[in-house]
Amino acid sequence: MSQTPNASSSSSNLRAIAQTFRLAGWISFWIQLVLGVVSAIIVLLFGIFNQRAGSPNNNPGTGFGVFLAVCGLVILGVGIYLAYRYTRIGKQLESSNPSNRPRKSETVQILRLGLWLNLGGILVTLLGAQAIVGTLVARSISPQAITTQFFDPTRIISGLDMLVVQANTNTVSAHFAGLVGSLWLLNRINKA
Repeated sequence: MSQTPNASSSSSNLRAIAQTFRLAGWISFWIQLVLGVVSAIIVLLFGIFNQRAGSPNNNPGTGFGVFLAVCGLVILGVGIYLAYRYTRIGKQLESSNPSNRPRKSETVQILRLGLWLNLGGILVTLLGAQAIVGTLVARSISPQAITTQFFDPTRIISGLDMLVVQANTNTVSAHFAGLVGSLWLLNRINKA
């Protein structure tokens, strides 16, 4: 049985979209996973070492910022799942049975969910970073910090404080990678 040129071009186009889904899904998945794990470890260490008896008292701004950082990490966990889901969509699109393939509307809906989720994660994490950085700046420029910095441990900005800022930056970068992956896939599927 010979295939018509239309059917073969549609099949090759579907195969290309499936490969794009798998490639973008895996790249997005691994970038988000690595950055998310590093950020989670840093935030966990901050939580452990900040509760020790000799540590300076936690500022309410830092506490709220860390809470938002944790929320950003939870949202990132869902984003990592969606990136993995993109790889499964790519595998389903390669199926020889058309009834096993997801519909275009369902796929677009999942991609839009990924977009909104990563945008929300960026927003929450940026708000957390603003709270943390604002607290650190207030600590560093307060008049008491200049005169009592060596005597008042609550005025010293530690390396752990700066690592939490780095964790937030990693989380924003991870959400950005998920956002780029979703946009690229949405653009690719809309061209089909």
